[in-house]
Amino acid sequence: MSSAVTAEAVEAAALLTRFDAEFGLSVLPFASILLRSESASSSQIENLTSGARAIAETELGERDTGNAPLIVRNVHAMQAALELSDALDGSGIIATHAALVEDHAPELTGGYRREQVWIGGSGVSPHGAAFVPPHHERVPAAMADLVAFTGRWDIPALLHAAIAHAQFETIHPIPDGNGRTGRAIVQAMLRRSRTTATVVVPVSAGLLHDVDGYYDALTAYRAGDLDPIVRAFTEAAGFAVRAGRDLAAAIDELRSRWEEMLTGLRSDSSARRVAALALEQPVLNVAVVEARLGLSAPGTYRAFEALVDRGVLRPANSRKRNRLWIADDMIQALDAFADRAARRSSF
Repeated sequence: MSSAVTAEAVEAAALLTRFDAEFGLSVLPFASILLRSESASSSQIENLTSGARAIAETELGERDTGNAPLIVRNVHAMQAALELSDALDGSGIIATHAALVEDHAPELTGGYRREQVWIGGSGVSPHGAAFVPPHHERVPAAMADLVAFTGRWDIPALLHAAIAHAQFETIHPIPDGNGRTGRAIVQAMLRRSRTTATVVVPVSAGLLHDVDGYYDALTAYRAGDLDPIVRAFTEAAGFAVRAGRDLAAAIDELRSRWEEMLTGLRSDSSARRVAALALEQPVLNVAVVEARLGLSAPGTYRAFEALVDRGVLRPANSRKRNRLWIADDMIQALDAFADRAARRSSF
């Protein structure tokens, strides 16, 4: 590694740590919001896109078609990776992959791939492919080597995660979902190194912001040049922190505006409690409010009525014809975050 790129990676990791410290104890429900945002951006790199409303409805069990369920499964994979961050071995990686695909493709879970694969070209043969990963018989040994590498403590954290990710993508060890699983492993490594401790900084949003550069960096890595992939993650980390701060500011502004709209209600009123929940879960139904807040059905309906009257929520119907209440302002803030990540600009 060049000394300049190494130094930049160390500085970027410090930015992630400061962001984590600043927002980890925030009054905003930021941890779950950032986890969903990171999962959505990672999925969007694979051209799996969905709006914030569809994702929120899927989490409630109100949708089961389209890309939103795939993104929610990626949330589960991120959660699995974080839970296994202190024991990131082969079985942990396989478990992370299972959380991603077991609901819709259980036959792909349980181990590494058992056939040759290639990226690009035709589906008939690897002729003309952009990249041909190692033969499947070599995957277990290659992964054992990678797992040993992830266990080292003598490499700067972001540089370590970037190289491990590039090697994972190069081995391409699983039948499907390598990119999303590999980016979940990045978050696990950042958590293991204590670069982050409480929130998932949306590094994938930064990679999505320059997805061509990200793929070019992976190609350069496979040719033996490590600097580009580390620089890609360094720049992605910087974007993630800036975008995360903007999202936090937008949510905080929205919370303050709602406070004004709720003037006159008791501080412990059910309506205020439901409004706070809507910042975290911008689509609500009676069942989730009862489960999360312990309110009765009549109390929940009264809270919804008060919030609709004051313009915080609006009623709607789901595809399953259930009644929903939507925080449009929060949906717009989340969609704006996703739009910034997907748009090349100076930001």
